[in-house]
Amino acid sequence: MLTAASPLTDSSVDPALLKKLAGLELTTVGELLRYVPRRYLRRGHLSESERPEVGEWITVIGRIKKAQMIQMKRRYGQFLKIVVNDGRADYEASFFNARWIQKVLRPGTRVALAGTVKLFRDQIQLSHPDWMVLPEDDGIDVVGNAAMIGELAAEEAESEGKGSHGSTASPDDVANFSRDIIPMYPATKDVQTWEIWRAVRQVLADTVPAEDPLTEAQRAERGLITADEAISRIHLPDSLDDIEAARARLKFDEALAVQTELARRRLSAVSESARSCPHVPGGLEDRLLERLPFELTGGQRDVLAEIGEDLAGEHPMSRLLQGEVGSGKTLVSLLAMLRVVDNGHQCAILAPTEVLAAQHYRTVMTMLGDLARAGELGAADGATRVGLLTGSLGTAAKRQTLLDAVTGEAGIVIGTHALLEEHVEFFDLGMVVVDEQHRFGVEQRDVLRSKGRDETRPHFLVMTATPIPRTVAMITFGDLETSVMTELPRGRQPIATSVVPMRNQKWVDRVWARANEEIDAGRQVYVVCTKIGDEQTNVKKSKKAAKDQEPDDDTVSVLDLAEQLEAGPLAGRRIGILHGRLPADEKNDVMDGFTRGDVDVLVATTVIEVGVDVPNATMMAIVNAERFGVSQLHQLRGRVGRGRHAGLCLLMTTASDVGPSMERLRAVEASNDGFELARVDLAQRREGDILGSLQSGGKSSLSFLSLLDDTEVIADARDLAEQIVLDDPDLVAHQPLADLVHSILLPSRAEYLDKS
Repeated sequence: MLTAASPLTDSSVDPALLKKLAGLELTTVGELLRYVPRRYLRRGHLSESERPEVGEWITVIGRIKKAQMIQMKRRYGQFLKIVVNDGRADYEASFFNARWIQKVLRPGTRVALAGTVKLFRDQIQLSHPDWMVLPEDDGIDVVGNAAMIGELAAEEAESEGKGSHGSTASPDDVANFSRDIIPMYPATKDVQTWEIWRAVRQVLADTVPAEDPLTEAQRAERGLITADEAISRIHLPDSLDDIEAARARLKFDEALAVQTELARRRLSAVSESARSCPHVPGGLEDRLLERLPFELTGGQRDVLAEIGEDLAGEHPMSRLLQGEVGSGKTLVSLLAMLRVVDNGHQCAILAPTEVLAAQHYRTVMTMLGDLARAGELGAADGATRVGLLTGSLGTAAKRQTLLDAVTGEAGIVIGTHALLEEHVEFFDLGMVVVDEQHRFGVEQRDVLRSKGRDETRPHFLVMTATPIPRTVAMITFGDLETSVMTELPRGRQPIATSVVPMRNQKWVDRVWARANEEIDAGRQVYVVCTKIGDEQTNVKKSKKAAKDQEPDDDTVSVLDLAEQLEAGPLAGRRIGILHGRLPADEKNDVMDGFTRGDVDVLVATTVIEVGVDVPNATMMAIVNAERFGVSQLHQLRGRVGRGRHAGLCLLMTTASDVGPSMERLRAVEASNDGFELARVDLAQRREGDILGSLQSGGKSSLSFLSLLDDTEVIADARDLAEQIVLDDPDLVAHQPLADLVHSILLPSRAEYLDKS
């Protein structure tokens, strides 16, 4: 018999299917059984999915309305075209070089189709999808149909040397597809939902019951069924009540697993030590405050007080500073770092891009002035030194920064991934600031945290302009102490946002006319694109690779658009180009030119997403805006409206008027509240893989727990986890709970929590 830890290779699942499941990272019994249905179909009810988007992989359950063979126009042969209705919409599917399918896929037949969505004249199409004939409610002999399909497919394969993409329900499938409720699993082009369900049923039949992580009293208190019952009912429900009971239990299990690991982490952190950094009267922190030409906002003062209390302690601070775009996070982090420098220690700022690292360097040097020029002529008494370290920095400059870091001359070192290299050493690193922390992986962040002196850990501050799904999740779970700033500094101007359909040329022309108006008024414009445009220049492809390659999408590139604007609507304007593959010195020259006002229009990728501060830039046009997430759009538009003039952001899109993409754009258009938009992002992206290295699209650790709706469940699980961990930190007496944590937070994800 199998257990949750058993490899799937020990099961009776067909080896060919095992290989497909491995592609979904399902290699053990536990992983497969926790790969749960995305939704369910009730017998007699067809699917109720929303209108899918182009490129999405979907499964359609419906009935064939129409089937006909059509002569190809450009070459010899015919193809079968069918129309399937799922109760809400018609789907067209085409099958080439498989005339035998016509004998099976006839009008009235109930089928499942799985394939990639394409649109033609607003009609959803699936080209040569995988398919399966489903049993009828009135007892049609599906097993007989299976034999017929097998014979026809064999004949066709023998005559044409080609196999089939179709199948029919096996005898085991017949009984299960005749159930009142049919589960639908997240599938791919390589493995279909019905194949996953078949494997789950086989494994369930051979798996022995496991000891429950919750006691009978704990279950009764919460009205929960056993863990084994929940797993069985989620895959083989007899009623909607079965599904709800299973969801409730599995939801609590997910919350408990995460909270247990976080409780262990918090307990462990108490034993770590850090440099105590109390306020130093008359130090660099006070001197910078005296020089500021404005007053701090109430939010900035409150957050500084919270950070100051942490820094004065003997345990490492682990705090998230989240604030609206332009709320003054950089100044707050600088004042906090100066407190650490005043106590004789060093600080490091880790930035995701060279553009942002250089921007931080310019900002810090400007704010500090002679306070940052220790050892130079005209430096203030007690000044420190600020270093910059990036991968493309010149050899002499890089050597000087490394020397200043290891000798302690540099109180603040700003850099990119180059800071993480093994040869980078600090004399006494007391604090690490990570800007836009979601850009860095676990190991990268942990490298800097391990650079403390004498077994101490540096204080740790992470910043984000708009909470992204995983960040919000970590806050909700209580992994980090959090500080929030929503108040904008005085003088910040509002940003007006509008959606512009790119299919309407008059609207597009108006965008560039509006850009000319801003430039004529002496102001500057950002234009943001999703790609550079030279992606093919560095790739040598064989003829076969070029032939097999999917056609390019219709997104507009930086290089192409800059050329079009220069020759067309913005002719005569000073246009600059900025993207990640430019040499570092060229990037700096372009950005410096834009900052000085020598460039009217900056056509760029998202390298300008965070940290870039040009008060005279008042307009931003984001091309193919549907390609960005809500939070990213909000961060991008935060680059304008930073001076005395109001900002304008135009979201140019090819998205259809109805669908998730347009919903995202309309949400950004309607609100300037980054925290509300983060909730929209959460709801649309379903929280992604909040504990892994991926933001979304990856294998999700949490299938049932909603960070928006389940705060009470999370709080309950946290209380229970803290009670257990306080008495049994290593879970020696709670092995079933330890197994639960391991199964839900795979080792890599548990490690992530431990290092974050």
